[in-house]
Amino acid sequence: MKKGLGQKGFTLVELAIVLVIIGLLIGAVLKGQQMIDNARLKRVYNQQREIVAAVYSYYDKYGKLPGDDDNALGRWAGTTNGDSDGTIEGGIILTCAIGATTETCQAWRHARNANLITGSAASAVNPTHAYGAAIGIGYATIQTLLTNWIAFNNIPYDACQSIDLQYDDGGSTGYTTGSIRGSGNYSTATSGVFTLYFRL
Repeated sequence: MKKGLGQKGFTLVELAIVLVIIGLLIGAVLKGQQMIDNARLKRVYNQQREIVAAVYSYYDKYGKLPGDDDNALGRWAGTTNGDSDGTIEGGIILTCAIGATTETCQAWRHARNANLITGSAASAVNPTHAYGAAIGIGYATIQTLLTNWIAFNNIPYDACQSIDLQYDDGGSTGYTTGSIRGSGNYSTATSGVFTLYFRL
């Protein structure tokens, strides 16, 4: 039976070309998403390094840790002094209010006043990381180790695994050992988010 005038079908070659183009577009989208994920992961690790650098730059300049500085009020009106005992006390608070006075929250305000991190010099609010949640700092026991830590809240399980494997000891118990630890077992997780802790 002949086709009527104006009717035309796709040839197999044309269909194959369309499918190849669709496949290339899907591949490009997936590759782009993977590049974004890798960039976020690297940004988290670099943010941690930037905070470590800010803390030790503060220590080099003033001889005290930010938040623990017992002379901060003399330098910057409105800040709160710490007790200068070498620890950023108050636990790790991930929801610091603007005027919070604990050492763990004042650490951000001291660092901002010293122009070592960005943000309002009048604010003790936590900075945020590449995944959009809060960063905390403080003296706490994480997986049996009591020391000063930097905490990154709500990091996806696979990013936690990758960071631990690339920059620390990794493995099935990596979240409990080394200088990078977790709030739970991200090492064998297949979903969820965790707080990732970096030893200061």
